[in-house]
Amino acid sequence: MTQTRPYGSWPSPIDAELAAAHDGAPGYVGFVGAETWWTEPRPTEAGRRALVRRLPDGEERTVLPLPWNVRSRVVEYGGRPWAGAERPEGPLVVFVDFADQRLYAYEPDAPDAEPRPLTPVSAVGGGLRWADPVLHPGRGEVWCVLEEFTGDAPTDVRRVIAAVPLDGSAAGDRGAVRELSDGRHRFVTGPRLSPDGTHAAWIAWDHPRMPWDGTELTLADVRDDGTFGPARTFAGGPDESVVQVEWAHDGRLLFSSDRTGWWNLYRADPDAEAGHVRPLCPREEEFAGPLWQIGLNWFAPLESGLIAVVHGKGATALGILDPETGEVVDSAGPWTEWASTVAAHGTRVIGVAASPRSAYEVVELDTCTGHARVIGAAHDDPVDPTYYPEPQIRTFYGPAGREIHAHIYPPHHPGHIAPDDELPPYVVWAHGGPTGRSPLVLDLAVAYFTSRGIGVAEVNYGGSTGYGRAYRDRLREQWGIGDVEDCAAVALGLADEGTADRARLAIRGGSAGGWTAATSLTSTDVYACAAISYPVLDLAAFASGETHDLESRYLESLVGRLDEVPGRYAERSPVRHAELISTPFLLLQGLDDVVCPPAQSERFLARLAGRGVPHAYIAFEGEGHGFRRADTMVRALEAELSLYAQVFRIDLAGRVPTLELTK
Repeated sequence: MTQTRPYGSWPSPIDAELAAAHDGAPGYVGFVGAETWWTEPRPTEAGRRALVRRLPDGEERTVLPLPWNVRSRVVEYGGRPWAGAERPEGPLVVFVDFADQRLYAYEPDAPDAEPRPLTPVSAVGGGLRWADPVLHPGRGEVWCVLEEFTGDAPTDVRRVIAAVPLDGSAAGDRGAVRELSDGRHRFVTGPRLSPDGTHAAWIAWDHPRMPWDGTELTLADVRDDGTFGPARTFAGGPDESVVQVEWAHDGRLLFSSDRTGWWNLYRADPDAEAGHVRPLCPREEEFAGPLWQIGLNWFAPLESGLIAVVHGKGATALGILDPETGEVVDSAGPWTEWASTVAAHGTRVIGVAASPRSAYEVVELDTCTGHARVIGAAHDDPVDPTYYPEPQIRTFYGPAGREIHAHIYPPHHPGHIAPDDELPPYVVWAHGGPTGRSPLVLDLAVAYFTSRGIGVAEVNYGGSTGYGRAYRDRLREQWGIGDVEDCAAVALGLADEGTADRARLAIRGGSAGGWTAATSLTSTDVYACAAISYPVLDLAAFASGETHDLESRYLESLVGRLDEVPGRYAERSPVRHAELISTPFLLLQGLDDVVCPPAQSERFLARLAGRGVPHAYIAFEGEGHGFRRADTMVRALEAELSLYAQVFRIDLAGRVPTLELTK
């Protein structure tokens, strides 16, 4: 029988422990011989990433036990951390371990095998880091990105393409590592070797550009001794973003570029003059995305000449592109979102996909039959799926009538409704990046709130990806204005149409989303409270060495040059306007965060001291930028719910610990 209770007070089987245990998604899929391998989050195992393989009989086996954590820290956000090859004596895999960032080799089927280090340790700054490896057993090497710190500052760093011997001779000798690229670019991806072994291709870019602003597709001849000839730019530039390059099996180049305003696919002969390329499927939709991590990929060439592609506008699908006709045939199935990782072997394609009713899982497509099936990390409903929210894809309108894309998750419970005269509270979720987006997928953290009667609005504000370069560029020099206005427009739009309670609106976000949430408190009166996680709070400090190298000059496009518009940096920073805040908030921070360090949060709180604003600050030992440990996520979710309960006057009947708010 349906019961009537106020919004927010509905009892739910989706508790914080359940949401935390199911956080994260598989990633970095690949083939080792005919076997499918991938990395997988383990929140209950101290937040590590495990390496998993699917055996021929269908068994999923964890390749490395605790405490091995297969995760790279290159550019801090990491990159592809493993590669494997099948040999007559069994598979060989190389991987990066998070603890020391060394590259290791491992033969999982060999008796009594243990990982053996391939690279040395450096005590300088952040040490030596590796990402995007490609095995070349015939040469006895693995080629990858080397990130080497030359001093203690986060920007004292160089990156090159390097070759590491598989015999372990470089484990104690940095000099045994061969540098292949010339080091003239600040950022590089791992090299892709042509089928005949005569060319290498990679992506490169320099400050102050971010990889979605402008990159260069770089080519070099590979000499017989394995060294590179002079590098040359084949495509891309300051205003063209090339984010992936691969080789077709016939030796032609394939790459994604946004030269038309959309990331589309192109093909070219590597010996042709630069610019002589052919678009394969010109459409106003994306066939790629932002290169936040080194080694992301949205397409994979098949031996037949066809290309597996992840593409779409706002959402994504997995399709097979015929480069001769430009036709794309999408795979069938319930999945509405495909992650930026795809691989091909023979006629098989693997990727990672999810939907509003299922979490991310590893999916295989047989291109001969068109049949797609789940083969790894299969979604298994941990609760009755009638508790899942029913999302709505909405478009709202902000200042000057500009479009704002959003996913709306109304409160939903199979056994409870609210009184007819009550409107629900809503929380606006601002995604990170800010060059990113919120995908339309099942997230038990969303369901944690909606199943209790609190609505969620995920806002893909101007600046988000998935809608073309013009939409992405809306945030140029407008960060702290455009994102704030768009989130407020969605919140007020929900209230004006009678969907949400105007007096019970909140905002939450992490990283760049935390910035948007905090800035909303200093510049609007829309929200009754906010949950802010590992945020940017002080622009001038962020732009003056208080972050990592990748984003050290990101603000030049988002805000402007500090030396040219210092007033803008002060005007928009929440740390400079603590006196304007009267709204209760929760601030969550990882103490090991080098992207948005604790110092930002601590200065913000110091400026707020004595002003009587109810707030709570929870700092987590051992957590960096983004929470990965189950116990951390449990405490964070329960604290956030308690904040809403206190501000929105919701009776939780003691179901979560009460968050103590100080003034």
